[in-house]
Amino acid sequence: MTTNAPRPYRILGIQQIAIGGTDKSALRRLWVDVLGLQVVGRFVSEAENVDEDICAIGDGPARVEVDLMQPLDPEKKPAVHTTPLNHVGLWVDDLPKAVDWMVAHGVRLAPGGIRKGAAGHDICFIHPKASDEFPIGGEGVLIELVQAPPEVVNALGGSVGRSGSDGPGDASDA
Repeated sequence: MTTNAPRPYRILGIQQIAIGGTDKSALRRLWVDVLGLQVVGRFVSEAENVDEDICAIGDGPARVEVDLMQPLDPEKKPAVHTTPLNHVGLWVDDLPKAVDWMVAHGVRLAPGGIRKGAAGHDICFIHPKASDEFPIGGEGVLIELVQAPPEVVNALGGSVGRSGSDGPGDASDA
């Protein structure tokens, strides 16, 4: 297994960080009241066991989400509050190609496959732990891969994403 093979996708930048706690009001005091982030949305999901405030810093393609999360039920999984830095989200110019390539190269993905995330983008996760079958994991960090919308892909220099056209950062450029 080699990970030096050309990749048919490009990681464009940080899309989000997600911070968990048992009470998101304490998180809001810091991130909203002290640091000045704006709350731009809310996401509640029983399946994901999360009550999440979606905050933002920056504008346009440089905007980064800071998701403040608390569990709906602290006794259930996923336990979004047990790791204060819950996960890091990365913009990807072509999520399906990235997933196919990563799996073929031994990356362990978390259950659930590609699905709609809290902000409406297609997402999936790299599992924080490797396994015998998939020897590459997040080394303790849950990593969310987020399909970048066309304006982010264009601004940050990726390929044109899911259209199948070649662009900067495609494997053909390697």
